Amino acid sequence: MRMAYENLTVAELKELLRERGLPVSGKKADLIARLSDGEDTTEEAPDEAPQEEPKEEIPEEESPDEEDEFEEAGDFEEEGDFEEWDELHTARQKPVLDESTKSALKMRSEQSKKQPKFRRQEWFRYRRLSKTGYRKPKGDDSSMRKNRKYRTPMARVGYGKVAAARGLHPSGFEEVIVHKADHLDGLDPEKQAVRIGSSVGNRKRSRIHDRADELGLRVLNRRQIDKRGDL
Repeated sequence: MRMAYENLTVAELKELLRERGLPVSGKKADLIARLSDGEDTTEEAPDEAPQEEPKEEIPEEESPDEEDEFEEAGDFEEEGDFEEWDELHTARQKPVLDESTKSALKMRSEQSKKQPKFRRQEWFRYRRLSKTGYRKPKGDDSSMRKNRKYRTPMARVGYGKVAAARGLHPSGFEEVIVHKADHLDGLDPEKQAVRIGSSVGNRKRSRIHDRADELGLRVLNRRQIDKRGDL
């Protein structure tokens, strides 16, 4: 069955894990290993059943006690497993979206493919202008402003995207810019994602990462932090 799981996507593997009550964190290899381990435990159960058949001769008063002991042992193992799973990062990789939002995101993606790339005036003449973003052309003699031929198109109202997906991340999350770990409280991990401000240092960024992992929030611009000094 391991080969069959490898042919599935990450989203399908997570759905199987949710149905079985297992955590959905980790990479694809971790998800496959978790599913295969769950099947191994279910396959071992029928093998143990025939061994318990000769115990029918035991008086009825003793058999319930033994069953309770087995149940307690099973509960203890499950609780231990969940304690280990709680230490893992369980943030959702994808948001929970309705069908209307999914169709709006798909429509916006198709519109972006047809949209031309807006460039700044005289971007082909000066290298520094080619690296900057678009700006509205100005000047009485501007060929771009007068819409002359062979000039870069200007950003206009007609290039607007579908309003239902406006402001959403390509994944479907609603971006929330934060600068401190306290700003994460009250955010919805199923609809909102975190983007750390560019002026935040490594010390606060590390705290935001830890707090986001506790709340199950996704950090869009997560990066590895080299801990130096007292970090």
